[in-house]
Amino acid sequence: MNVLSLFNGMNTGRQALENVGIKVNKYYSSEIKPYAIELTQHHFPDTIQVGDVTKWKEWAIDWQTIDLILSGSPCQDLSSAGKRAGINGSKSSLFFVFVEILEHIKSLNPKVLFLQENVGSANKYDIGIMSRALGVYPVRINSSLVTAQLRDRYYWSNIRTKETMFDVVTDIPQPKDKNLLLQNIITQGRAIDKKAFALLQSTSVSFGGYRDKKSNIVQVALRKRHKKSFLNIIEEEGFIRYFNQIELERLQGFQDGYTSILSWNKSMSLLGDGWTLPIIEHIFKFIEQ
Repeated sequence: MNVLSLFNGMNTGRQALENVGIKVNKYYSSEIKPYAIELTQHHFPDTIQVGDVTKWKEWAIDWQTIDLILSGSPCQDLSSAGKRAGINGSKSSLFFVFVEILEHIKSLNPKVLFLQENVGSANKYDIGIMSRALGVYPVRINSSLVTAQLRDRYYWSNIRTKETMFDVVTDIPQPKDKNLLLQNIITQGRAIDKKAFALLQSTSVSFGGYRDKKSNIVQVALRKRHKKSFLNIIEEEGFIRYFNQIELERLQGFQDGYTSILSWNKSMSLLGDGWTLPIIEHIFKFIEQ
């Protein structure tokens, strides 16, 4: 397949295709975050970086050869964790750039497949706008079925659809529940919660800068944010801590060390902003080859 991945992040789409045995011919990545590009090229050096999504009309791509387009457009304006500016907010409105690109490819290749993901806490009004723009309503899947993380997300796709009385809907079944608990994936210590709260990119800023993780200021901050259900805490040797890098990778379904070339802060940023690998693998298994 020839693939175009918008808002590519840490390249989960490419890894998922490889893991389910779908051969990739050309993989175009639109990403502007330097360390996301660094991680992508580390694992898949043949990835073709095309740059800023808003400059897509300048890209040197044979558009009619694209078989699959991926998009995880920004969720900050849609998420309950944000300011709720909605789909027309400054970041989440980039969804409409994805729609422009998709329509351009469709005009040349009507059979192109697509996958669009966004946050489960988006309001129904915005979900309706996005669904009508794409011509299909989404399936809602929580990553807790395949990982130890609560991560509720909508997925729009024409990989497999069905028609109802009024609409076309994404017909991807729920993955089988693996019954993974947080205690199962931590490297050491005791998990306070059964499942992890959703990883957030913002946590990389909140806690990544503290050198002394056992300092009183960190201990107090961790307890306060845990009480508000913002993040989890692990008890270890008389102190509490947040997740280490391996645990972060496991919570998104990646193998240990996948982000080891990056610092904890950068790893947390990408994983908190990214896709859950086993969910994307599950969806891709329904691509007809």
